[in-house]
Amino acid sequence: MIAILMLFSTTLFAQQQMSLEACISYALEHNQNVNSARAGIDMAEARVSELLATGFPQISGNADLANNYIIPTSFLPAQVFDPTAPEGEFIGVQFGTQYAGRATFDLNQMIFNGSYFVGLKAAKTYTELSRKDLISSEIDVIAAVKKAYYSVLVNQERYALVQKNYQRLDSLLRQTKAMYENGFAEKIDVNRIQVQFNNISQAVKNSATGLEVSMKLLKFQMGMPLSESIQLVDKLQTLQFEVLQEDFGNQFNYSDRIEFSKLEVNKALVQLDIKNTRSQYLPSLDFYGNYGASYGANVFNSFVAFGENWVTFGSYGLRLNVPIFDGLMKNKVVQQKRWQLKQVEFSQDMVKNQIDLEQQQLNLQFSNNLDALHNQEENMKLAEEVYNIAVIKYQQGVGSNIEVIDADASFKEAQTNYFSALYDAIITTVDLEKAYGKLTNKK
Repeated sequence: MIAILMLFSTTLFAQQQMSLEACISYALEHNQNVNSARAGIDMAEARVSELLATGFPQISGNADLANNYIIPTSFLPAQVFDPTAPEGEFIGVQFGTQYAGRATFDLNQMIFNGSYFVGLKAAKTYTELSRKDLISSEIDVIAAVKKAYYSVLVNQERYALVQKNYQRLDSLLRQTKAMYENGFAEKIDVNRIQVQFNNISQAVKNSATGLEVSMKLLKFQMGMPLSESIQLVDKLQTLQFEVLQEDFGNQFNYSDRIEFSKLEVNKALVQLDIKNTRSQYLPSLDFYGNYGASYGANVFNSFVAFGENWVTFGSYGLRLNVPIFDGLMKNKVVQQKRWQLKQVEFSQDMVKNQIDLEQQQLNLQFSNNLDALHNQEENMKLAEEVYNIAVIKYQQGVGSNIEVIDADASFKEAQTNYFSALYDAIITTVDLEKAYGKLTNKK
C-alpha cells in the first residue's frame, strides 16, 4: 500500500518544478482577475485617447436630396405685382423647385475650452485609478497563491509524517503478532494494534487526498490548468519570512496600502471634477469652416447631372461662446462635489483606523500563533518520547498494550495540533504582509 501511495505521490508531482516566486509570476500572468484588471487599464487608456481626439479637427460631410412634391407657398402684397391692387391684399406665390439638393463639408477646430484640458487630466487620473485596481487584483492573487503554496507545503509535511506513523504501526503490528504467536501477547493486544493500524491506513489515504486537493487549489489560484503537473521546490525549513525581521513594520505609510492609495486617487478625481465644473464659466473659442454646393430643378434628370448649374458656397470664421447665467446650476454642482470630497476624506480617516486595528490584531494573533506553534512542537516531541518509552516497556514485558495504544493516540493528536498551529502561523504571515502593504513593490 505504501508503495502505491508513494507512486501516486511521485506521479502527482512529476514534471514542472516551481518555487513560490515562480508560482506568483505565473499567476500574475495567467490569473483571470488580473487579466481582467489589465484590460481595464487598456480601456482607460483608450478613453484618454477618445477625449484627446475631441480636440483635433472635426470634419464631416453632409448631402441632402429633397423632393418638394408640394412647393411651399409664400404670401406677398398684391401691390408688388399690381400697383392698382387694394392695400392689404396678398397673393400666394410658390417659390422653389420640385427637386432640391445640397452637399457640404464642415470643419470645426477647438481653439480654447477650459473644460477640455481639465477633462483630459481627469481622464489620465482615471487611468491611474485603473492601474491601482490592477495592483489591488495582483495583491489579492499574490496572497491567495502564497496561502495555497504554504498549504501544500504543510500538507506535504503532514503526509510524510503520516507515512512514518504508518510504518511505525506496521512494524509494531508485526512485532505484536510475532509475540502472540510465541505466547508473549494476547489476541486482544493484536486486535488493538490492528484497529490503530487500520485507522492510520485510512489517515494515509486522507492525507494523500488532502495533498492533492491543496495542489489543485494552488493551480486554480495561479490560473493554471488543473491537469498540469508541478512539483514545489521550496521547503518550509528554507523559506524566509519577512515578518520575522525586526524592522518589518518600520517606516509604514498608509499609502503603502492599496485601499488608501485608491482613495487618494479618488480624491484627486473629485478635485478635478470641481475644477472642471468651474472651468465651464470660461468662454470657449472655436474655428469653423464649410464648403458646399446646392442646386434645384423641376426635372429630376437635370437635377442629378452635376455641372455648372450647381452653385458653390463657403464660409469660415470664429465662434465665441460666453456663458452668462445658468440659474446658478454650476454653483450647485460645485457644492455637491465639495461634499463628495468631504466623503472621500471621511473614508480616508476610516480606512486609517481600520488599518491600525487590523495591524494590531494581526500582530497579536501572530504572536499567539507562534507561541502555540512552539508549544505544540514541544508537545509533539514529548508525545513521541512517551510513545517510544511505552513501546520499549511493552516489548520488554513491563508495560501494557493499552499504554502503547494511549501513547499512540496522544502522539497523533499532538501531531494534528502541531500542523494546525503551523498552518495558522504561516497563513498569518501572509495576512501581516498584506496589512503592511508588503506583498508587492508596486504602489
